[in-house]
Amino acid sequence: MAAMTSTERRPLLNRRLAEFGTTIFAEMSALAVKTGAINLGQGFPDTDGPESVREAAVRALRDGRGNQYPPGPGIPELREAVAEHQAKRYALTYDPDREVLVTAGATEALAASLLALVEPGDEVIALEPYYDSYAASIALAGGTRVPVTLRPTTAEDDSDGPRFRLDLDELRDAVTDRTRLLLLNTPHNPTGTVLTRDELAAIAELAVERDLLVVTDEVYEHLVFDGEHIPLASFPGMRERTVTISSAGKTFSFTGWKVGWVTATPELVTAVRSAKQFLTFVSAGPFQYAVAEALALPDSYFHDLREDLRAKRDLLAAGLTDAGFGVHRAQGTYFITTDIRPLGESDGFAFCRSLPERAGVVAVPNAVFYDHKDAGAPFVRFAFCKREHVLTEAVTRLAGLR
Repeated sequence: MAAMTSTERRPLLNRRLAEFGTTIFAEMSALAVKTGAINLGQGFPDTDGPESVREAAVRALRDGRGNQYPPGPGIPELREAVAEHQAKRYALTYDPDREVLVTAGATEALAASLLALVEPGDEVIALEPYYDSYAASIALAGGTRVPVTLRPTTAEDDSDGPRFRLDLDELRDAVTDRTRLLLLNTPHNPTGTVLTRDELAAIAELAVERDLLVVTDEVYEHLVFDGEHIPLASFPGMRERTVTISSAGKTFSFTGWKVGWVTATPELVTAVRSAKQFLTFVSAGPFQYAVAEALALPDSYFHDLREDLRAKRDLLAAGLTDAGFGVHRAQGTYFITTDIRPLGESDGFAFCRSLPERAGVVAVPNAVFYDHKDAGAPFVRFAFCKREHVLTEAVTRLAGLR
């Protein structure tokens, strides 16, 4: 009898990744191209960021800066700019040589942090719904993900309009002796929730009490429309146990450059760098110089970006409401989460797959961001980081659903 081949003995794909196929973003973006629909599914702008920042990248390329491998931790200019940003914005002091690490976007920063800090059997608590790379990175590290679900409120519950809230009691109950790390995202994708000072203070107290590490994804830090962004690392007892992650893509509208960073204690940065060096090693050399200049832009840039996106949020939210969706208020980010049940629908996957043909618009089903798929089934996410006339046309098309 012939011997079995290795492919017959077991699947080719590592079992830790077996549950992860092609991302929903690839599927829906392909559907947008196929149907000619307006793509409000994937969260990237349809215009470039500041011309001065783009020219800074061109200048770096022409001057031969960054065309070869940059330093492993990132170029000094960018590490210094990140440290200055944290000090100016949040009064958080970091040593640019020992406490800042440049990464290939926030996605690599998250993966490297989890690979470095989580061992097989460790539990990682994440706020559900969560960005899909969280689950994959926890799986690659051999950890066990423990979702704590943000629950939708109603207009009667919340004077500011329906949104998603964290149940702090549920969070506390989720912590066990096996919990190693809390993975937080605020401003939160996909719900648009911005955790309040009181919520963050309670999370900080819990982390200190249970001696937990925390990784915070703060890539939308400059896109807060209601409330304020407060880094968890600024709370008592948190600087020494928090890995703070952010990036340039969302703030400066150059998502393709993939420039992110980590700020943390020397011990935590060393741990994350130990994993990161075997992922990309280094990346985005010329773009690092440009992002260093971008972080030094005047306050007016950040104000104008926020106000532009606020107006786009309001335009799309009004259109979605008029079209019959239940709209949850986006306090921050690029995204609005809607409830399709007022339209007589309940399956977000089926709805999003049919929407391009029905209305010429692409959205993303929130259920892909849930372990508890039923909890996310009736919710659909739309991105508003598009040109105004694109959003206006999308609203016009969606009006036909009612």
